Amino acid sequence: MKESDQPVIYIARDILRFLHLDVVLLLLLIMLISSGLVIIYSAGGESQSLLISQLVRLGVALVVMLMLAQISPSVLRRWSPWIYAVGFSLLIAVLLVGVMGKGAQRWLDLGFIRFQPSEMMKLAVPMMVAWYFADRPLPPRFLDLLVAGVLVLFPMYMIMKQPDLGTALLVGSAGIFAIYFAGIRWRILLGLGAAGVAMAPVLWHFMHDYQRQRVLTLLNPSSDPLGSGYHIIQSKIAIGSGGVYGKGWLNGTQSQLDFLPERSTDFIFAVFGEEFGLLGAFLLILLYVAIVFRGLYIALNAQDTFARLLAGSLSLTFFVYLFVNMGMVIGILPVVGVPLPLVSYGGTSLVTLMAAFGMLMSIHSHRRLLEH
Repeated sequence: MKESDQPVIYIARDILRFLHLDVVLLLLLIMLISSGLVIIYSAGGESQSLLISQLVRLGVALVVMLMLAQISPSVLRRWSPWIYAVGFSLLIAVLLVGVMGKGAQRWLDLGFIRFQPSEMMKLAVPMMVAWYFADRPLPPRFLDLLVAGVLVLFPMYMIMKQPDLGTALLVGSAGIFAIYFAGIRWRILLGLGAAGVAMAPVLWHFMHDYQRQRVLTLLNPSSDPLGSGYHIIQSKIAIGSGGVYGKGWLNGTQSQLDFLPERSTDFIFAVFGEEFGLLGAFLLILLYVAIVFRGLYIALNAQDTFARLLAGSLSLTFFVYLFVNMGMVIGILPVVGVPLPLVSYGGTSLVTLMAAFGMLMSIHSHRRLLEH
């Protein structure tokens, strides 16, 4: 490297530090988002308007990430109860005066903006659980675990009532991971797992008909190949036809000929697998794993209990996004409407995820500032 290039590198490093951005995490996110833009262009039929729309949403998400990166973890900790209270109040408002769409009552319409309060709870729930455990002895006592469980289950129940099983799953995962990082004992964890299995018939009873149908379709997609099983069957065909090296960018037949539904959103991984093959899918998963491990590294080196629990929870929740989406696309999980994180077309989940990464960067950068 030329000596004249070194000052440029130092200046860039200082700028990133001034903005409280983690260089490693930022580079990994840029690589993933760039991959998403490439495949969105193909999945959208080479639509420039779709790509521009995603770029605008990405710009908003990056601004949100940058803003949250400037807020110290101590401030996030003080805000946590209030954010949780506002989010829970908005969930109640959704059930009372929410706007219907696609058979579900999930949105609030304020006239100038329409949004899903459940997205807010993906951040508010782990923040609240981390706040609750921050000043308590760890591993937590049974009573503390009970309170934390209530903090997680109430929002989950409200979201399932909308109904939105996919978001409820993500919100519950975020809270459970925060509880797990608090040091829950294995015997309690195994007991809760056994109780969950025992409650499965009860959960089945309270599920909506379309949710039951999704589970039955998972077990036997060919029972209704032109109806409820169509998504999974076409997705498997797309991924399988990609082979090892794929058909090449813009050359996927299942997506380009409109056989694959929801190809820009929930089933975009099938488009990726068809065009880039097993090798491309493996590299994409490797990139996701690197992001998760970077988040866990930040959690491991966090400055206090609140930051550690929050960072660990956000990192593993990101993995749940990935696992659920890829699981439903390849047919090992029911279709629940969870997008492929930072790759699928859409704005709401994109902003939520980038906000989470802004918190992670804040936790890492402010720890570094305290060390210096």
